[in-house]
Amino acid sequence: MTSEKGQPGARFRRRQRSWNRFKRNRRGYYSLWIFLTIFTVSMFAELICNDVPLLVKYDDHYFFPVMKFYSETTFGGDFETETDYKDPLFQERMEEKGNYAFFPPVRHNYNSINFDIDGPVPSPPTADNLLGTDDRGRDVLARIVYGFRLSVLFGLALTAMGTVAGIIAGAIQGFSGGRVDLMFQRFIEIWGAMPELYLLIIFASIFQPSVLLLFLLLSLFSWMGLSDYVRAEFLRGRNMEYVKAARALGVGSITIMWRHLLPNSMTPVITFLPFRVSAAILALTSLDFLGLGVPPSTPSLGELLAQGKANIDAWWLSLSSFSILVLTLVLLIFIGEALRDTYDPRKK
Repeated sequence: MTSEKGQPGARFRRRQRSWNRFKRNRRGYYSLWIFLTIFTVSMFAELICNDVPLLVKYDDHYFFPVMKFYSETTFGGDFETETDYKDPLFQERMEEKGNYAFFPPVRHNYNSINFDIDGPVPSPPTADNLLGTDDRGRDVLARIVYGFRLSVLFGLALTAMGTVAGIIAGAIQGFSGGRVDLMFQRFIEIWGAMPELYLLIIFASIFQPSVLLLFLLLSLFSWMGLSDYVRAEFLRGRNMEYVKAARALGVGSITIMWRHLLPNSMTPVITFLPFRVSAAILALTSLDFLGLGVPPSTPSLGELLAQGKANIDAWWLSLSSFSILVLTLVLLIFIGEALRDTYDPRKK
């Protein structure tokens, strides 16, 4: 038998071999790094797209408006309201000797309106709004950056919730078998037959739409697809010799499920993770497109697509949001295909 001291080394070597097999799939490997780079950049959206400066030096004092509220009186104004950093008076004070304001690369927040537009909105791309504005005068680039971050975080959170619930449900079914498995399967059949879209419409008309409400509703159905695969793995492994030996030694059921069956059942879980994230992002985008998702002020790719549909002439709305959505889904699919090839026993 392998000693306990050698077990961590063996696990490390298995993981290293899996990582090397994943790297051999160049398309999936580069897609992973591209996706991680874009997602990491979007996590610092406030430092990239914002209508307040990152740093202000005024009268030999340093201020950080991106992190703290400052009234107009702080910079020589007359009111206690928040400073309008685009105000010409503020710009004049910054041009005084020794004063300056360091703005982000994109001087627009996802919800700030550009009042200096000459013409109707949506307005086409300009030097001030690189991807144009939407039908309310808000910068499209800023809304895409914030919307991409929200979509990915929502997809990751929904995938994590569905994965945990699916593993628990599938493990209980597969390990118990018999009546427990039979009753659970009938429950899944009934629960899966419920009209998810109608439930979303009903709850959207009763409660105030929010990201949390949408997350809770989708979590009720996101676990069923994965539970079938985990159930099959546990049904196959519950009769293995090592499980019978563990039972004969008096090991508890939960310990057997956690230490023996679950590690050997993680292949379908890991393989399907990128596909489940892409499905969650697509679900959020679709609901936002139909007006059943997040509130209107929240940055959303689906809301931009809906604006593009309503404003056919504003090609920049549809093209920009569609491009980033397709790029995200394609990258996740390539990553999922690479993971599937990595854990495919026929290709090891």
